[in-house]
Amino acid sequence: MPPCAASNNPADTDAPKSTAVYWYKSLRSITPPNWTYDSGPVCVQGEKPRDILAEIAAQISSEFQRTPIAPATIGSQPGPHTLRGKDTNVYATATTQTFALTLLEQQVTITAVPVAYTWDYGDGDVWGPTAIHGAPLHQDRVGEQTQTSHIYAITGKLSINLTTHFTGSYNVNGGPFLPIPGQGNIPSPPLGLTVWRAITRLYADDCITNPHGVGC
Repeated sequence: MPPCAASNNPADTDAPKSTAVYWYKSLRSITPPNWTYDSGPVCVQGEKPRDILAEIAAQISSEFQRTPIAPATIGSQPGPHTLRGKDTNVYATATTQTFALTLLEQQVTITAVPVAYTWDYGDGDVWGPTAIHGAPLHQDRVGEQTQTSHIYAITGKLSINLTTHFTGSYNVNGGPFLPIPGQGNIPSPPLGLTVWRAITRLYADDCITNPHGVGC
């Protein structure tokens, strides 16, 4: 605009600078906003208007890390007891989660999506990050090898630990979703598991005729 250009003379360093501004309006109750032209352009003198979207983008990573994302739940088959030398199927259940917050007086929506899992089987073996979260088996198939199953070589009381890695995206005032840099790494409560050893022996006693025989 010529009036703005005239006031922004580089040689005049003391004069306040001007910005050409167009005004748009929308009803507050409409989501997402339906913006319509109101007036302008007009020359507005003073400081440069704040870039709210840029300020939100600068803060969104730390806000994502503070978001109370629910951890995945862990399951095991068999459990809470299993056998040494046999496949123990473990699996995770995680969900996509959405959070609404107000940031710099703007309505921001954050979506967290589980994308990877790091398994700690409790005996020193760690697997991941992997996109494989596993799934429960039908009871008739418990003991089969799965993508997430583990064979324990030791006995004792152990804890299975899991970290779920979430990626995030956000939008401002119902606008398009934008990716959030980095990931949220959410640990799950440990799942206790006791590993036993099985011993097989053959006996000659007939437990029907000798109920007190060895092995009866």
